[in-house]
Amino acid sequence: MTKQPLYWATNLRLLRTRRKISQQHLSDLLGLNRNKIYAQESGKTRNPRLDDLVLISSFFRIDIDLLVKTDLSALPEEQLLQLETGDNTDLTGRDIRILPITVDNSNEENMEYVPAKARAGYRNGFSDPGFIAALPKFTLPELPRGKTIRMFPISGDSMEPIPDGSHIIAQYLQDWSLLKNNTACVLILKGGEEEIVFKVVGNRIKQDGTLTLHSLNASYHTTTVHITEVLEIWTFIGYMSKQLPEALPLSAS
Repeated sequence: MTKQPLYWATNLRLLRTRRKISQQHLSDLLGLNRNKIYAQESGKTRNPRLDDLVLISSFFRIDIDLLVKTDLSALPEEQLLQLETGDNTDLTGRDIRILPITVDNSNEENMEYVPAKARAGYRNGFSDPGFIAALPKFTLPELPRGKTIRMFPISGDSMEPIPDGSHIIAQYLQDWSLLKNNTACVLILKGGEEEIVFKVVGNRIKQDGTLTLHSLNASYHTTTVHITEVLEIWTFIGYMSKQLPEALPLSAS
């Protein structure tokens, strides 16, 4: 009987490097010793413990059977990305969920405003119709009709000359594959300290399943986020602010 080849070590290393995280970072995220990650990736641990298999499988959202028996590096890129995004999602984001909306008395879709006090809870309440219904509503002239539009507060100086404390008006993007490179977007992220992020976004979903996040303020470094960490994408329409952008000093006449 031919012995079944096992790919746990190479698959673990592949998935970790595709997420662009170090062995130490992965061990911190999983609560495991870094030496254990190293031993499993190098093949020195030939029979990983079941609880380690379950923990790592859950983190990457790929079945244990696939992680052990399938050479993921041999899969087409699109299929591998499909696995990484999970059974209930796809690369476009179209199948992640149905976005809750509210309508007015004329059956027109409302435009919701996410105030600063609701910003911290948006990540947990974004799919709750009750949470969305409780958000303040707003109207402005010349905004696209028949589209889902929300206004989000931003803080910090990473997108200067757009001032700190501005409110970004953005349109919901249902199909992420249509996102054009270098589009200013509001992203709702699953993890990290920031739930709502405003950046200029580069689309690398088809290449490696990531988005690159650029700031207008050159003092900030470009960062990368894997598509599995994104809940919503909203494309920039405009912004409101009580401050004037910094201008060049007026010359004496």
